[in-house]
Amino acid sequence: MSVQEILAHLISFRTITHNSNLDLIHWIRDYLQPYGVDCHLMYNEEGNKAALHCRIGPAVDGGYILSGHTDVVPVEGQQWTSNPFVMIDKNDGKLYGRGTCDMKGFIACCLASVPEMVAADLKVPIYFAFSYDEEIGCLGGPPLIADIQKIYSEQPKYAIIGEPSMLLPTIGQKGIFVADTYVNGSAGHSSRIKDEVSAVHESARLILWLENKMNDLIEQGHIDERFEPPHSTLHVGKVNGGVIFNIVADQTSFQWDMRNIPQDNIDDLIEEFYAYCKERETICRKRFPDFEIRHEPFHPPVPALNTEADQPLVQLMRQLTRNAQLDAVSYAAEAGQFANVGYETIICGPGSIAQAHRADEFIEKEQLEEGVEVLKRLVRHLSK
Repeated sequence: MSVQEILAHLISFRTITHNSNLDLIHWIRDYLQPYGVDCHLMYNEEGNKAALHCRIGPAVDGGYILSGHTDVVPVEGQQWTSNPFVMIDKNDGKLYGRGTCDMKGFIACCLASVPEMVAADLKVPIYFAFSYDEEIGCLGGPPLIADIQKIYSEQPKYAIIGEPSMLLPTIGQKGIFVADTYVNGSAGHSSRIKDEVSAVHESARLILWLENKMNDLIEQGHIDERFEPPHSTLHVGKVNGGVIFNIVADQTSFQWDMRNIPQDNIDDLIEEFYAYCKERETICRKRFPDFEIRHEPFHPPVPALNTEADQPLVQLMRQLTRNAQLDAVSYAAEAGQFANVGYETIICGPGSIAQAHRADEFIEKEQLEEGVEVLKRLVRHLSK
């Protein structure tokens, strides 16, 4: 089966994050079965989603993980010119469909390379690691990694995350954290603003703290020119609260995110903000004892990636992709999660992130075919 035929099958599965991905996972398992590849399925708590991992080659230390996510973002509200879940070839050198580049294209490259992998005399193993729920905070990465470490007696050493990078070896990735913050103040007549505790006013202080913290980091020289923008960002995207101009608001909420460069520890930034919130609680409870600031994270913090340029995996990927240029990306990915547990990690996959999450998402055929060639070169390298 060609890489394009495989990709067409993968696109046909509507694995939007709020849907199950089991049909796709079972299709991959059935595809691998005739090649004698033993797959492990790791289910989520509800049992309606699963990650898949497997090993091809000898059970020895030092293997390579090829990692991708099976979920895709929604298509509702987007102006598609074709069915997003039917891969379309418009004879313009591109293949259209939801997930073509982000990131079923890479998974298709992995599966298309299986015949070469199983036939090769691999000296170290290649692992597939296909996750779920990446698009809602990389939730599926950590349990998948933990299951790999539990199932195999040997230990992989390297991880290649196939996010769309135009096959440029990518050694940096920003981390991310997203949360809702709820502020409970006291309602009253607006003329009594000094006697009440306005949830709106307090939310404004918290929002300004986030903006000021971002600016402070920039002024302190926390800059990494590999990224655009070249600094950590702290941003509030949604605010709710208040009833009318003459009522002191007792309830507000706002939604915010942090996207950190590797230099800035995201856990430290979160804790610093939470500490400021505690200070405001102490002050405001002197006027209103039930004042409260509460946070509801969307997901655990996703760590940044910062692989050194002189690492062996980086040099190998430069050779395999025939790209000397190195890149860094501002989007979040599972790469930092693999790196955090000790795998030497890089992002490198076919397609452009500029095409992800939009109507008429596509991958260039040339990128898809080159993605297969890069993996074949990896197989030959590991068979020496």
